[in-house]
Amino acid sequence: MAIAGVASRGRLLVLLASLLLLALLSARARAEAPAQAPRALKKLSLEELFDLEVTSVSQRPESLSKVAAAVHVVTQDDLRRRGATSIPEALRDIPGVEVAQVDSRNYAITARGSNGTVANKLLVLIDGRSVYTPLFSGVFWDVQDVFLEDVEQIEVIRGPGATVWGANAVNGVINIITQDAQHTQGWIVTGGGGSYETGFGGARYGAALGPNAFLRVYGKHFNRDATQRPNGDEAGDSWWMSQGGARVDWSASEADHLTLQGDGYGGREHQAGPDAVDLAGGNALAHWTRRYSDVSDLHVSFYYDRTDRDSPPIFHEILDTYDAELRHHFAPWRGHDVVWGLGYRRTHDAVANSPGFAFLPQYLTQDLFSGFVQDELALASDVRFTLGTKIEHNDYTGVEIEPSARLAWTPRPTRTIWGAVSRAVRTPSRLDRDLFLPAAPPFQLAGGPGFDSEVLYSIELGAKLQPAPSLTASISTFYNLYDDLRSLEMGPPAFLANGLEGRAVGVETEAGWQATPSCRLTAGYTYLDLDFDAEEGSTDVSQAAQKGDSPRHQAHLRSALNLPHGMTLDAGARYVGELSHQRVPDYLTADVRWGWQVLPELEIAVVGRNLVEPRHAEFGLPATRREVPRSVYGKLTCRF
Repeated sequence: MAIAGVASRGRLLVLLASLLLLALLSARARAEAPAQAPRALKKLSLEELFDLEVTSVSQRPESLSKVAAAVHVVTQDDLRRRGATSIPEALRDIPGVEVAQVDSRNYAITARGSNGTVANKLLVLIDGRSVYTPLFSGVFWDVQDVFLEDVEQIEVIRGPGATVWGANAVNGVINIITQDAQHTQGWIVTGGGGSYETGFGGARYGAALGPNAFLRVYGKHFNRDATQRPNGDEAGDSWWMSQGGARVDWSASEADHLTLQGDGYGGREHQAGPDAVDLAGGNALAHWTRRYSDVSDLHVSFYYDRTDRDSPPIFHEILDTYDAELRHHFAPWRGHDVVWGLGYRRTHDAVANSPGFAFLPQYLTQDLFSGFVQDELALASDVRFTLGTKIEHNDYTGVEIEPSARLAWTPRPTRTIWGAVSRAVRTPSRLDRDLFLPAAPPFQLAGGPGFDSEVLYSIELGAKLQPAPSLTASISTFYNLYDDLRSLEMGPPAFLANGLEGRAVGVETEAGWQATPSCRLTAGYTYLDLDFDAEEGSTDVSQAAQKGDSPRHQAHLRSALNLPHGMTLDAGARYVGELSHQRVPDYLTADVRWGWQVLPELEIAVVGRNLVEPRHAEFGLPATRREVPRSVYGKLTCRF
């Protein structure tokens, strides 16, 4: 163990020394031929942040300050200054979003309640590619990764997005958008390590293929240490992952733009048993857009995705996904802005079962057909009304209809009041219909042969304000009614059904204040009240447990301070209320990042995480719980 630690530190020192030498060489080259300042280092003012362009609400560009939805944007500057090393860590400090680390590799993430390791009401996309798994209608967070320095922004919608994105966009949508290859030219080399992030590094190179065609390629690798048990012992869940990919962007004309990109990854995750979890996969994606005018464009996309997860002794799954989409945006009449689209997805799921746990049938191919239309009407110069619906056909429940209506009133450019009414569904997954315990009769759990879609009816009200150039604020409120939620009905054998109903009431607030030209403060608070009841005839007794998987209160406070000589100091504190079902107490923790722009091409950073206590729990019952340790790491970033 000691020898391995020395070897790891030795590799880290070699990496850091190589990066420093590379930076000095690039500085000398820069003195001879100055280059443009890296685009990724741009820091937006509060006014620019308030008016950022987002596309995730209606699949067309809209101003963040005027869109009729609760949307938060994580920018590239946010990622850098928070010291995020993964997508889940980038999603902390967003009102209404729950991020709980389960162990070294697993997270429970959702929006507006109903959290869990198999949370199933949050849709996640990476450059338009859905990373949803039909196994449980959720996300395997350990294999969702990108080269974070190439991220343009992460758009987070709290609330239903099903009218545009379809089933499973029930409580929210997370859309991770990477930059065009044209804007990621040259080299970026990063590396570092520390007590929990024991070692990580990556490189990206971008080049021009012609006057209107650009390429970038990247590779990255990380090692993460194990979490700890409540008694302080190591949990044995350390892991590593390697990933690489490429992207080409070609503007064939002023009207046409083509994107081709793909990624591949592989990794190994240790666990308490003798066998490790092996992960592998990849994807290929193509986007073509023709722009006819400022209010008219046509978009066609296709992607293929494969995931291979061997998780002994439970199961081994290979999932192939094929997806095609056509989307058209146009203005047919004055005062109307229409977006419509068609989609098709095929998934082929193959599961190697274990004796005590099985998905039956072992092989399953499913087809999903979809279409949507949405029209934004300008009722007045300052009032916009948006009406739309998505219609889908899936192999489990047939046709599903998911409409929404949104109203936005913008009496001033710095003030928007909005409201929305929506219906969304969470369609059945293989876990709902095909899960059997054990793998052969007599069964203790015999799937859910009649399991239907879970349904949400949502009412939202909100406001976005900029009362002064140095101050922004927003508030979002919602009232959600859930019907036909998943229940566990007593047997023998037990089976899954739609025997629960629920209610959620919530308030989400956030504010930003440019206290001085060099100091910015941001804060947020979330209140959530959940209640679940068994419907008449149901024998389920889990409703209290589901309520106790989400915190009633969450709050955060962050400061971003620019110091002399190119140095920055960022600090943040967050409070998360107790999880009564998990028996996880409430906790307060803090992170700090110090950065120094030594040269225009070289930045050094030191990050401390979870500094309040030596370790703390975020999710999981006491018998199997893992706790997140206090940690520190250093990082070098070189651009040339």
